[in-house]
Amino acid sequence: MSHSNSALALRAAALLCIAGLAPQSHAQSAPPDIAMLTASEAAQRLCAGSLSSEQLVSAYLAQAKAKPQLNAFITLDEAGALKAARAADAARKRGGPCKPLGGVPVVIKDNIQVQGLPATAGTPALKGFVPSADAPVVAKLRAAGAVVLGKTHMHELAFGVTGYNPAFQSGPEVGVRNAYDATRIAGGSSSGNGAALGARMAPAALGTDTGGSVRIPCAFNGCAALRPSMGRYSQQGIAPISHTRDTAGPMALSVADLALLDRTIAGGAPVVPADLKRVRLGVVPDFFANLDADTKAATDAALAKLREAGVTLVDVEMPKLMELNAAAGFPIAFYEAHDDMVAYLAKYRTGIDIRQLAAAVASPDVKGAFEGLVIPRKLPAANGVVDAKPAYDNAIAKARPALQKLYRDTFKANRLDALVFPTVTRVALGATPEASSPKNFGALIQNTDPAGNAGIPGLQLPSGLGATSGLPIGLEFDGPAGSDRKLLALGLAVEGVLGRLPAPTK
Repeated sequence: MSHSNSALALRAAALLCIAGLAPQSHAQSAPPDIAMLTASEAAQRLCAGSLSSEQLVSAYLAQAKAKPQLNAFITLDEAGALKAARAADAARKRGGPCKPLGGVPVVIKDNIQVQGLPATAGTPALKGFVPSADAPVVAKLRAAGAVVLGKTHMHELAFGVTGYNPAFQSGPEVGVRNAYDATRIAGGSSSGNGAALGARMAPAALGTDTGGSVRIPCAFNGCAALRPSMGRYSQQGIAPISHTRDTAGPMALSVADLALLDRTIAGGAPVVPADLKRVRLGVVPDFFANLDADTKAATDAALAKLREAGVTLVDVEMPKLMELNAAAGFPIAFYEAHDDMVAYLAKYRTGIDIRQLAAAVASPDVKGAFEGLVIPRKLPAANGVVDAKPAYDNAIAKARPALQKLYRDTFKANRLDALVFPTVTRVALGATPEASSPKNFGALIQNTDPAGNAGIPGLQLPSGLGATSGLPIGLEFDGPAGSDRKLLALGLAVEGVLGRLPAPTK
């Protein structure tokens, strides 16, 4: 069968499933080639009966166990995943409509609660905490038929963007490692999700994002990610940093998968690709500062392709963008981290308090942040530290609202669908303790942090592999608050122009 005929057959089968007319043929093909399979394609094949969930789950479990050196998982739930896969297969064989994610494997960041599995948030003090219920975002995925493969590793307590976490090691080296080069970081804080997707240990994942934590790992590991608008997804059952800035977010191998996961969690009709000839994207100089050579070349090439496809690129100035972002970012995160974590630990009966949590932290950078800033309610200053409350009050009352207004005004005045820029200014750093230095932290979040502080949606797509490094590079699109579905429609069209990255070759 030709590729086009095969695709038509899959679409026809999927339509039959959606209509409640599941095909009766259960002949199964050879084990799946997971190198390029997406979650959406897997859902279609599962519904058509040309693939079983048990086959699919077994293939991803084998891949996960084959690469322990990436430290992608804290808990790999082999028995639970296979049991759920067999149940999904049995349900399909009974007939009736297919579920949107019926039998599709997903992985979940370990700060998001999954019933019956530890929710460590990547920190030793929570290794024995096993939640009694799924977080609402996980419950939505499971109700749609998703099979949870396990809980992924992360930057400890989500307090960083490298994943260089010495706790919960499965491989010989410290920290979550990059799928394309295991000597490099995976990014963070949804580090294990990025590594697992890049290394094809799973086709889809759910992470969290405060200042870049789903977007940075996908930029470094060649996957797609959506940081949704604030409030679009429930934050219940998720270990927090900041109620003002935190959100769960989907991560996957294609934009169609992100749209499927978003629709499962937030509802709505299927998204169709945007008409690129009607799209206006803003280009802001601040986001193009400090680029390494590979990132600059890949970004320039991607923007040239978009221009050729009919996109209108508009040069835009955003005065005081980074100044307002700085006045909002750390003051909100460090101040809210205290009370939000105290409340979380008590609400979910974890059995520990914030001081016990901090005392057991394994990562030097996170330990320093908790003991020096979060618990004493301080912020870094030129000569030591200062009380955080005045800066927090200013951030909430003035800086963040001004940042949000700057975005609103910029989008409206220039009639923009989104801003476009490189997700991270450089390729993945070497996996060493120095990767998590304050200087590197600031450099890695330069472009992702403003959207997190403004509460607007951000979409990360791979733009290519670095000419010198061979490492993945990401392109981000930030849209107006509430424009998540339009952003996904834009992403579908852009992915058609830029393509997807090949799986790692080693």
